[in-house]
Amino acid sequence: MSTTFLGLGEMGRALAATTSAAGEPVTVWNRSAGRAHPMAGVAVADSVPEALSGGGAIVVCLFDHASVHEVLDPVASALPGRTLINLTTTTPDEARELAARYDATYLQGAIMAVPAMIGGPASQLFYSGSAAAYERHRALLDRWGSSTYFGADAGLASVYDMAMLTGMYTMIGGFLQGAAMLAAEGVSASAFTARQAPFLAAMAGQLAGYAATVDDRDYAGPGQQSLRFTDAALGALRRASVEQGVGADVLAPVHELVRRQIDAGFGDHGTARLYESLRSTR
Repeated sequence: MSTTFLGLGEMGRALAATTSAAGEPVTVWNRSAGRAHPMAGVAVADSVPEALSGGGAIVVCLFDHASVHEVLDPVASALPGRTLINLTTTTPDEARELAARYDATYLQGAIMAVPAMIGGPASQLFYSGSAAAYERHRALLDRWGSSTYFGADAGLASVYDMAMLTGMYTMIGGFLQGAAMLAAEGVSASAFTARQAPFLAAMAGQLAGYAATVDDRDYAGPGQQSLRFTDAALGALRRASVEQGVGADVLAPVHELVRRQIDAGFGDHGTARLYESLRSTR
């Protein structure tokens, strides 16, 4: 049976092309039909109902949660008995809502890769929802990258996705602020990257220590950089940004978290205590 792909943005095209290249029958649909050409070895449907006639798994990779509803709500009556794999970037509660909304075997996916990585060794995909769907379509899922299943709660894959992307975007924001600071001195972003990339890689090696501290909730242990020291460091970084004519917007929220903990009387505790200002109280 043909696997249906709804949505042919850059990621949707990569998923469909990788599947087709493996010799599997593929049917694609996109709101803008021109994006489906040229795609060798795939059947291009003119409508969503036509695309669903292939009978296989339905892979949805659209712009957002609202787009999923716009595409699937009109064909909801055709979904019972089908496997629906949603790879649209979706919040945990949105994933749970979709799983309950459609009478289909629902599997939520989260893609931890860019389109060019799909099908390669560095591509990771997280899944949650129907365990039966995960096992039944494992060969398909593994075409796209290494697959990890987190459990029956359809929202779990999205929690991991959102958590990991939070780290990515804040890292990119910090990198761009640093590049802007050096640009004021005529240094190119490429030259800065040559020094920043290995430094960030080395700093990533410190995450395991922060994780152990957070898991133990032991912020007063030896060897930790105190919040008072971090407060002074962030203050200097923000002043330096202003001196370079660069906004310190990226640093301000982190600095506020530090000061919140200091004001609560924990200035001598380690910087990992920021977690206490962020963690869920559920």
